[in-house]
Amino acid sequence: MPTVKVTDLAYVRLQVPDLDQMEEFLVHFGLSRSARTADTLYMRGTDAPHHVHIAHKGPNRFLGIGYHAGTEDDLKTLAKAPGSSGVETIDEPGGGKRVTLREPNGYAIEVLHGQQKLAPIPVERDVPNSGSEPLRRAGKPMRLPPSPAPLKRIGHAVLATPKVVETATWFRETLGMTRSDDVYAGDKEHVIGSFNRLDRGEDYVDHHVLFCVQNERAGLNHVSYEVVDLDSVLKDHEYLKGLGKYEHMWGVGRHLLGSQVYDYWCDPWGNVHERWADTDRFNLANGGNLISAEEGFRSQWGEGPPERFLGHATP
Repeated sequence: MPTVKVTDLAYVRLQVPDLDQMEEFLVHFGLSRSARTADTLYMRGTDAPHHVHIAHKGPNRFLGIGYHAGTEDDLKTLAKAPGSSGVETIDEPGGGKRVTLREPNGYAIEVLHGQQKLAPIPVERDVPNSGSEPLRRAGKPMRLPPSPAPLKRIGHAVLATPKVVETATWFRETLGMTRSDDVYAGDKEHVIGSFNRLDRGEDYVDHHVLFCVQNERAGLNHVSYEVVDLDSVLKDHEYLKGLGKYEHMWGVGRHLLGSQVYDYWCDPWGNVHERWADTDRFNLANGGNLISAEEGFRSQWGEGPPERFLGHATP
């Protein structure tokens, strides 16, 4: 199988029955529209990528994940893989070129290059006076802007799968990801979860860009987005709760693996979206770990994950 090293997560691709309802949810969640056609919605964060969330109109389902490639030559390399679409021009807002592959559960994995960048959206926040830096905001009061705080970027996607090891291996061997933490139950060979990060050499990246978790069904467990600070997680939790329109799935808490302060919400059809701040960042020299489920699948503070979250998969 030809291998490249993808440089970042680009988007998830979903299908939902009502684009108006989806846009309303995502605006409350912190994204903004970059484009919309008769049957597809494209939403962006405050960073430069044209979009980080795609929703097509139709019965609710998970369609796939997109990743950015470093060069067009990477696309040509992946075009040689079995079952590859070959290099094709993207006929969607944002443009660019892509190759589409199928991971072991059958979902589309799009690797793209040359997508249009937009002007970043400036976000001004007051900094905290705390810890070893008690004068960062000397002489100025903390004043938070109204909710929702805009989401900065897409961080990771989580695949539920009955084939954890096979799925993680495919992403490592095909897209050049590397292990952060594999989580086992009982025997160390029984891996039930796999956290994988980008391999950008000496550059530091998020603890994981992909998590594969054991499930009888395959599908999307959740998609995750970074906010600018911890206040954005905590204050906007109250904002979303106060709307009284959306199901809260889990949070607020702080993960052990990855260390994010997290909050999970469902869109109108039960697809799970996460908002988080403050993640661990590693480079290739940090290597990877094998950790027991008792140690790894817990929070440093906050309630444990509900069963409906652990078992969730949008097929």
